[in-house]
Amino acid sequence: MATLKDVAALAHVDVSTVSRALNNKAYVHPETKRRILKAVKQLGYAPNLVAKSLRQGKRHTIGVVVPSINISIFGEIVQGMEEQARNLGYSILISNTMDDPQIERECLARMRTGLVDGIVIASTGENMRLLADIASENIAIIQIVRNQSPQFDCVAADYYECGYEATQYLVKLGCRHIGLINGHGHIRPYEERYQGYKKALAKAHLQEYVVAASKDGSQYFEDGYQATKELLKMVPSLDAIMVATDLQALGVIRAVKKAGLSVPEDVRIISLTGHPVGATLETAMTSMQVPSREMGECATKLMIERIESEDHSAIRHQQIVFQTMLMTRETT
Repeated sequence: MATLKDVAALAHVDVSTVSRALNNKAYVHPETKRRILKAVKQLGYAPNLVAKSLRQGKRHTIGVVVPSINISIFGEIVQGMEEQARNLGYSILISNTMDDPQIERECLARMRTGLVDGIVIASTGENMRLLADIASENIAIIQIVRNQSPQFDCVAADYYECGYEATQYLVKLGCRHIGLINGHGHIRPYEERYQGYKKALAKAHLQEYVVAASKDGSQYFEDGYQATKELLKMVPSLDAIMVATDLQALGVIRAVKKAGLSVPEDVRIISLTGHPVGATLETAMTSMQVPSREMGECATKLMIERIESEDHSAIRHQQIVFQTMLMTRETT
């Protein structure tokens, strides 16, 4: 990696001149500055922002890495975070990964260069070693929604209980063929909700029917639509569907109606990650409501405590779990 000295040597100036030219703190002859910038480009020099931030103190900025803020739980979480951060004198820097491990890796690599004091992340689970490296550089890490490792603080919900309670509710309504449209099992909330669903079905001596949504989490409506078609083909007598998000549930409703069935007369539907939009639909969505804004506020307070602590090693990791709440509406 090129250094300030390397740039100075190539441009035939001293280090202080390079520093003045790059920071625009004093006059540097235009021809000299041109040579310096040419040397910077040729060497691929990047300033050590970490060292600079340490000299200048905290940046009062929190990095937020989430799959997407587009009408999802993460949008609500980010709103809660931003409001709380502003009240406490901090700002946030948001990166959307679309649950792509490579994009996540690139976002984390940029943030670790000194842009932020800490990172709140809903991780894919594929870059845990990188997160450990970043934490070793005294950059605080807090997991949000997805508890992928006990090595870091986490603010999440009780997804097992969420899946269990939703399934029990449908069983009590008389449903006997309950399908689950879930995400991929390597992401903890999906796995834990599945385990709750499985436990409730076993207790009622019922069979499970599970379809995983596509790996590309950006096509919510289409995911719900295609997964429902698959479930109905698998189980023509399907009488209930549990789905990961409200937006996927819109696709579920469309597929059910296209199959000539009615909601909730023929098929009852529950979203396992309630969003405020669900209550405003033409057929209001029954959902397991997640206190997303409160989770965002909690994660922000915890992060700022970590950032402002003098001795990070003395702090015990916290695993904070919020409870979900069943909101019964028209789809059941």
